[in-house]
Amino acid sequence: MEVTREVFRNFPLWMQVVFYVVGLGTTAFVLYGFWMRVRKYRRGRDAGRFNRLGQRFLKALRLMATNATVFKRDAYAGFAHWLIFWGFVVLFLGTVTVAFDHDFLEPVFGYRLLQGTFYKWFSLTLDVFGLLFLIGLVMMMVRRAKHPPQLDYTRPDLPPDKYDRKPYLTDDKIFLWLLLLIGVTGFLIEAARIQADGMPEFERWSPVGYALASLMDGLPVDTIHMAVWWFHGIIVLGFLAYMPFSKAMHMVIDFANLMFRDELAARRLPRVSEEKMKEGMGYVKIEDFTWKELLDFDACTKCGRCHVACPARASGAPLSPRDLILDLRTWADDTIGPPELFEQVLRNGNGLKDKKAPAGEVIRAETLWSCTTCMACVEACPVGIEHLTSIVNLRRALVDEGEMEDSLQDALANIGDYGNSFGQSERARAKWTKELDFKVKDARKEPVEYLWFVGDYASFSPNVQEMTRKVARILHHAGVDFGILYEAEKNSGNDVRRIGEEGLFEMLVEDNIAALESAEFREIFTTDPHSLNALRFEYPEFGASYKVQHYTTLLVRLIEEGKIQLKKKLSHYTATYHDPCYLGRYNGEFDAPRKLLEAVGVQFHEMRRCRDNSFCCGAGGGRIWMDDSKLEKRPSEQRIEEALEIPGVNVFVVACPKDYTMYSDAVKTTGNEDKLKVKDIIELVEEAMDLS
Repeated sequence: MEVTREVFRNFPLWMQVVFYVVGLGTTAFVLYGFWMRVRKYRRGRDAGRFNRLGQRFLKALRLMATNATVFKRDAYAGFAHWLIFWGFVVLFLGTVTVAFDHDFLEPVFGYRLLQGTFYKWFSLTLDVFGLLFLIGLVMMMVRRAKHPPQLDYTRPDLPPDKYDRKPYLTDDKIFLWLLLLIGVTGFLIEAARIQADGMPEFERWSPVGYALASLMDGLPVDTIHMAVWWFHGIIVLGFLAYMPFSKAMHMVIDFANLMFRDELAARRLPRVSEEKMKEGMGYVKIEDFTWKELLDFDACTKCGRCHVACPARASGAPLSPRDLILDLRTWADDTIGPPELFEQVLRNGNGLKDKKAPAGEVIRAETLWSCTTCMACVEACPVGIEHLTSIVNLRRALVDEGEMEDSLQDALANIGDYGNSFGQSERARAKWTKELDFKVKDARKEPVEYLWFVGDYASFSPNVQEMTRKVARILHHAGVDFGILYEAEKNSGNDVRRIGEEGLFEMLVEDNIAALESAEFREIFTTDPHSLNALRFEYPEFGASYKVQHYTTLLVRLIEEGKIQLKKKLSHYTATYHDPCYLGRYNGEFDAPRKLLEAVGVQFHEMRRCRDNSFCCGAGGGRIWMDDSKLEKRPSEQRIEEALEIPGVNVFVVACPKDYTMYSDAVKTTGNEDKLKVKDIIELVEEAMDLS
């Protein structure tokens, strides 16, 4: 018997014609569905993402091939998805190969690829990956049956009677079951064919099909083969038709979203063009969104990773990054199409169809103001969604309308009038230096090696000023040549920009650049991670690029160079360390603080959530200037409780002035002052130096 197989085994010509006609019609329908999506994206503004296309393509290909973003922090889901992905890819390529061989090579050139040795290896490969595909699907079904929190579609912002997300659950089930049926029926077709052909020896190269075929002895396999073949074909074509209007669309869109994502998303927010400024700073209509943001909305797979990572949602605020993206998707589809087959139902008038303003109507103001801009959602997303870009642009619209808390408005007014959120005179910015027994250089008047951009909280907050002085004393003791800008320094604008006050941000940038240009220095360092981010990632867009580092990095260097001598080991401290969002996730600095803790000799233990999975203190994005009394439990309080899960822990180490403020307060409000002391890392370095 020839080592090959028939594609249309015992099929009359009319059946073959029907299959091709239906197949071509389905293909046209699918292409139309995706064209509708492309047409939708073309309604968006330019996003400037077509540079370095080759690099972008290869990186997205690597991420998809390795499933690296899906594996992150969920190895089970990552492995199951990897099996499904590669199983689907190989089965798809196998189907394409069969079509190419049957419909092109043989009729045009009279040559068959699928025969002999090649056919054997082809059959083995498809059977192995088909089995892996089914295993992955079953693993995902088992996971869903356990109802993990990230797959809970409950909204934090609406009562249950105001929405219905059962369509989402239906979509999930259809997606999984269609894939499972496609895989199972594929094996049944193979098994029936092998049994009908008399169990030829070469078909042992199809181990799964051969094993199933051995169980079909005595059954009407010709009839079974015909029936299952058509059932399989209808399911496959139905899946293709369902694809552009359902969850299955992510199989195509997610690759594009990963390819076109901005590596500096959230770290560097987009400027407002002069043309857009004439209409207003923020987003007020669907055409204000970029095509990449519209792509973001469609890319969401509802995996819920951003939902469970969000500190606002965990604290009882009416924000879920997942729900925000899904609401914007629903609004975009209702406004410009194409329609979703399984769309959430919002029982509020006509849902989102009658909503005009994205900020305040589609997404409520209290939802937008709940965001701490911690970047946990962006970092957790496996498909490259840039939640913060949309959130900030929607906030800009609220700022334009003056729709914000009075306390936030006061803070912005203070920054505009005095250059700091405390409303203190510019001349008081360096008042903290008065208690030092040496003069801190004025970098505007004499050259320095290091310019210290101190930041608002380190300069003005009474609770933090002593930490600032400790940094100064240690650097002075180490012989470091440093200086500050005195009254010329202003708020870096990092949080001002994330609030959405773009005009004030650009004023601050202009003033700070002028001050920096008046000084002579080699490097900048800062004790404030928020300022670090602005100086490192935001200011270069305005023509000001500097070498900027966090003070923990500088301290590590000084210790390694022997300029800082640590004389004591602080082994009596059982310490844990909180990664600040703007130092860790935003700027990727995780090691320097840990090297310092190792150097000073504390007994160090990580919290459950650490490094890029760290939990936010709740201060970012302007939240430190807003009322948090309505929260069920503040993020900072949750973090303190998490630290206390570590047996014997007695020191909570921070490396950010805002963290010091937030956690010092949280220790008091949770009644844990006797159990846990909040210390800036500089306090431990000073104690280990034994300067007294």
